[in-house]
Amino acid sequence: MASLFKKKTVDDIIKEQSKELRGTQRQIIKDRTALERQEKQMMAEIKKMAKSGNKEACKILAKQLVQLRRQMGRTYSVSSKVTSMSTQTKVMNSQMKMAGAMATSAKTMAAVNKKMDPQKTLKSMQDFQKENMKMGMTEEMINDTLDDIFDESGDEEESQDIVSQVLDEIGIEISGKMGKAPAAGKSIPTAASSKATISDEEIERQLRALGVE
Repeated sequence: MASLFKKKTVDDIIKEQSKELRGTQRQIIKDRTALERQEKQMMAEIKKMAKSGNKEACKILAKQLVQLRRQMGRTYSVSSKVTSMSTQTKVMNSQMKMAGAMATSAKTMAAVNKKMDPQKTLKSMQDFQKENMKMGMTEEMINDTLDDIFDESGDEEESQDIVSQVLDEIGIEISGKMGKAPAAGKSIPTAASSKATISDEEIERQLRALGVE
């Protein structure tokens, strides 16, 4: 029994009104279709009377045709008004839903503002900014240290490559000079084995020739 006396909401009322307007629109279209059929029949009847020479019947049918067409014109006007009312109903429904959403949002914002302490919020933001700055400085220091380490390691590696290249080139040249001497085997002498048989003056001369002071 309680459901029978349930109070209708605004949304329910709007839905019922929209349903009624759609039904009215369908009925108007149905009536206009019937009038169009009647118009065709009347036109055919007027042509028939005209062929038979019955002018009085033609005049009467012509007046009826004029009234019929006026009635058809009114159906278009009514249909346009019904469409406008349906559109207004939809707009009203959207506005009411928007108003409800805004009311809900306002209540939520009011509850949040009531529980939010502006001073604590400001302090939290300031603390976050301060810690973020510290983190940025720490990261920058770490990156600088790593860059220094990698730079030093790279310089040392590059220097070692240059020395190795110089020694290899000396060894290759020395091997060419030692090619005339009797060889103990077929293997080519390396830079390490060649350095034991040449003088310091020869090494310095080779270094100067390569542009190494």
